[in-house]
Amino acid sequence: MADVESPAAPHSTPVPGASSMAGSQAPPGVPLLAVSGLQSWYGESHILHGVDFEVRRGEVVTLLGRNGVGKTTTLKSVMGMVGKRRGSVRFEGGETIELSSDRIARLGIAICPEERGIFASLTVLENLLLPPIVREGGFSLERIYALFPNLQERQASQGTKLSGGEQQMLAIGRILRTGATLLLLDEPTEGLAPVIVQQIGGTIRKLKEEGLTILLVEQNLRFAQTVADRHYVMENGRVIDMIPNAELDANMEKVHEYLGV
Repeated sequence: MADVESPAAPHSTPVPGASSMAGSQAPPGVPLLAVSGLQSWYGESHILHGVDFEVRRGEVVTLLGRNGVGKTTTLKSVMGMVGKRRGSVRFEGGETIELSSDRIARLGIAICPEERGIFASLTVLENLLLPPIVREGGFSLERIYALFPNLQERQASQGTKLSGGEQQMLAIGRILRTGATLLLLDEPTEGLAPVIVQQIGGTIRKLKEEGLTILLVEQNLRFAQTVADRHYVMENGRVIDMIPNAELDANMEKVHEYLGV
């Protein structure tokens, strides 16, 4: 694999100022991400009405709920990608509510959007090398290719030539290079074949084993149950319940009512 790192990778060192903005890790017992009273707007539309939840370091946590309840908006609001937000979003103990999305990214948070955001005119390799490295500890190309062997085989292919599953692998692999420690994944299994869904699930479990923290929006309840530690249920722009994964089966009737199943 001598050719893997041969192209010059842009931003191959952390972005200046990234480590100083990130600060030290949160003290023991402090959640990696703590969201309190979060309100968000798109223009005049008030979408989130006081969202409260927390994610501890090393957890996989899902946001569940019917379409339109604010799950994707919650991810975008954590990332600072909405026009207006109020409340508190603390990462590693530090407040981020007044920060721009680029500064939030430099703290070590990365989002993988539902639409994946693959650049059609770039190859797989160029897409992987595009984002800047914002913190030490990001995945090398070798590690990404070990997770997703298909990407190495297709590294010279244009992004739009990939299957839906390969595009999702590319979207996840791309944010792993940045050094982010909190990954926001928006419906990573949407529209994928069952065998690819299983592969994505295996990837999420491996990332958890390596110490990454994941906040996941997912419509596939059975898939969520195979990867998550805890589930927050959203309704009308608020979190209305939290169910530990170990208690999900016992509460399935209530969950089905929440989700309209």
